[in-house]
Amino acid sequence: MAASGAGGGKAPGRLWRSLRYCVSHCLYAAMTRLEEANREVNMHSSVRYLGYLARINLLVAICMGLYVRWEKTADALILVIFILGLFVLGIASILYYYFSMETASLSLSNLWFGFLLGLLCFLNNSAFKTDVKEEATKYLLLSAIVLRILCALVERICGCVHHRPTLLTTVEFLELVGFAIASTTMLVEKSMSIILLVMALAMLIIDLRMKSFLAIPNLAIFGAIASLLFFPSLQIPTNPFALACFFSCLISDPLLDVYFSGLSVTERWKPYLYRGKICRRLSVLSVGVIELTFFILAAFKLRDLDLWYFVIPGFSIFGIFWMICHVIFLITLWGFHTKLNDCHKVYYTHRAENNSLDRVMASKGMRHFCLISEQLVFFSLVATAVLGAVSWQPTNGIFMSVFLIVLPLESMAHGLFHELGNCLGGTCVGYAVVIPTNFCSPDGQPTLLPPEHVQELNLRSTGMLNAIQRFFAYHMIETYGCDYSTSGLTFDTLHSKIKSFLELRTADGPRHDTYILYYSGHSHSTGEWALAGGDALRLDTLLEWWREKNGTFCSRLIIVLDCENSQPWVKEVRKVNDQYVAVQGAEMARVVDIEEADPPQLGDFTRQWVEYNCNPDSNISWSEKGRTVKAVYGVSKHWSDYTLHLPTGSDVAKHWMIYFPRITYPLVHLANWFCGLNLFWVCKACFRCLKRLKMSWFLPTVLDTGQGFKLVKS
Repeated sequence: MAASGAGGGKAPGRLWRSLRYCVSHCLYAAMTRLEEANREVNMHSSVRYLGYLARINLLVAICMGLYVRWEKTADALILVIFILGLFVLGIASILYYYFSMETASLSLSNLWFGFLLGLLCFLNNSAFKTDVKEEATKYLLLSAIVLRILCALVERICGCVHHRPTLLTTVEFLELVGFAIASTTMLVEKSMSIILLVMALAMLIIDLRMKSFLAIPNLAIFGAIASLLFFPSLQIPTNPFALACFFSCLISDPLLDVYFSGLSVTERWKPYLYRGKICRRLSVLSVGVIELTFFILAAFKLRDLDLWYFVIPGFSIFGIFWMICHVIFLITLWGFHTKLNDCHKVYYTHRAENNSLDRVMASKGMRHFCLISEQLVFFSLVATAVLGAVSWQPTNGIFMSVFLIVLPLESMAHGLFHELGNCLGGTCVGYAVVIPTNFCSPDGQPTLLPPEHVQELNLRSTGMLNAIQRFFAYHMIETYGCDYSTSGLTFDTLHSKIKSFLELRTADGPRHDTYILYYSGHSHSTGEWALAGGDALRLDTLLEWWREKNGTFCSRLIIVLDCENSQPWVKEVRKVNDQYVAVQGAEMARVVDIEEADPPQLGDFTRQWVEYNCNPDSNISWSEKGRTVKAVYGVSKHWSDYTLHLPTGSDVAKHWMIYFPRITYPLVHLANWFCGLNLFWVCKACFRCLKRLKMSWFLPTVLDTGQGFKLVKS
């Protein structure tokens, strides 16, 4: 009995040890697998998971909010919609994971997210405020806002976003449509007001994504009017937290892209500028219809007989002024598309020559047209703001919505003319120097490569010359020359060639707007170019030549370096404060795993940089980890102040005679005189300081030069 008792006591012990061993082994295996998974997950996956967390958080908030509304009102329709929403999201998940129908799944889920969030906004009651679950919903919505903005910011800082030309993304469009559908649960007039407000929000998103000059003020105006005037005028209970969540989630991406997007002007406007002739003409007619609708709605102010002595004279004066301004505005848009159609004919005729549309527009004189039109459109925008203030109707939600639609539309037209006027038409000339020497003796004398490497060097140098000539030809840059010397260039020879290059002028007489100097060869550790005879060219010397030839003319000098020591010049140019100078350089990895990648050589940066700037479909990513050749650039302190030559009075007079009827001449003259007063010099000075601050403290990863090519850094 004792033995059997002892055996019975040992059996549970062995069983416990076996169970403990199995559990510990399983935990160890799970932790090991988790560590392996963590090593495999990169930054892109982490950012994606952060986006998933924000989405799940928003879904929980919507579900909890709708549950509170069903619980308090016992409305069966809310329960049906809630269950149907979960069913639709389940179908979307099945389509995504089992049928690989990613587009259909995301479209369906985004549409329902917008719809359910709209219901949460409009199904509100004071009785919900005391519910604990409603308080939890508010905090979940606030956390969803924070997570969404944080996710968008981290995506852009880590380089996970590849910006592509678009007006509205599919996600934004479907969520806006879903929100608009949710508003149909209210009365027709209120529903129409909210649908028009959703259209105004869509216009604002496009305005921000196009980086219009007045996009940020429009955002502030939209937020103030919508929150303080529009929704109180509807006299409906709304959930401010749900509204803020909807607005923030949609506006965060385009607002951050105002800084982070590296797309050029024509790239941002590509979905519009490359449209067919009929579509663009119809867009002008649509703008005319919207403007006329705004004027008719503004005229409803005449029904206010309490202030007839103020309303009737004010509307008569400013209404007539508004109509004349907007006749000029529509004529300007029509004339712009007429010139754009001519540019399209040339572009598609010479498309095989790789001529881009912006270069064709520059050759067709679009820059002067845009600079003059910018002033006229701004005058129209001021007329709209004044008429809106005179005829303001605090109880008419439709009027406020249409007013918020008109402002971004005119702001986009102003921004398009403003940016095209600033980036088109700049003349450019380039000069390239290639000295294929890779080694340097202690006294600084460049030494030729050994004979067995000469053939490889010649092939690489020929590739560099072909690449830079392709770059000059693609961007229609006038070529001064491409010098290639295996024995090196003397200081005197290079001095005479560079000075002759910096003296070049256009056929009409003035200097070129941009001068590009390319160098590939050996350089010292201080960045100096190694020349024959032990001489060297310093950046200070080159800048002295530039100051001597440039004088008071506002031209730019861009130096492109493909050498092993370009970083000192990149750092040194940031101290220059009296000229517009930029240095684009390369940084080569010192230690490279030969099994994973070939060691970097001179010419690799040129090939990649030219491909990046000459191939719109290039998939080169300068922020990619593990790059053996990285890009780095620097600009002078006042680089962001650079502007092209403005049109003269005779140019403006000729523009009037070509595009506008004689009866409008006085108003056109008044508009140009008003815009010439430079009333916003304080704002421009502040904006100039902010741009300087951005270039010195927050240098963009991609900097558009306005000539069709970009400076980049890794």
